[in-house]
Amino acid sequence: MAPALRALAVSLLCAMLLSSHPGTAGPLHAQCKVDWYFGIRCEEVFEALVSQIKAWRSTSSCTTRGQRCLYKLQSASVHFIEAKHTTRFKRHVDNIHIRLMPFHFFTSCHVSAMSISQTWYAIKDHGTNYCNLYNLVEGSGLTEVRGYKELTSDFMCTQRSSANCTVD
Repeated sequence: MAPALRALAVSLLCAMLLSSHPGTAGPLHAQCKVDWYFGIRCEEVFEALVSQIKAWRSTSSCTTRGQRCLYKLQSASVHFIEAKHTTRFKRHVDNIHIRLMPFHFFTSCHVSAMSISQTWYAIKDHGTNYCNLYNLVEGSGLTEVRGYKELTSDFMCTQRSSANCTVD
């Protein structure tokens, strides 16, 4: 195949893979992107999220809290948190990336978070990647702080609207 034709074929394939299937919305791989806004300093948000990840690292909280367990902190700084979540029964692993950005004279915090399934063939996840993120925010009490706001959609989070974050 000629180099120009090969480049065109690769470009078309990439465009097809990056667009959603006709009649459906959302990513082609199980994942979730959420933006949160909090009316408190990023340092407070950071401490709450890291504490919650550490609190839910073992299987002991699995029996009473569904998937609110098996988190593992990979790395943390005041602006970035990297973690993993393992599902309770099938042991699927999802990568969690959290970025914290202060705004409004450093008195408020914008958090951009993403959870992505490590399983390459995962397309639908019944909202698991959304729950990976939401459970941390809700469990740490951050959904109750002043200025809390969540921005996401089914397009940004695989099957978010059908997610039930309180069950297995």
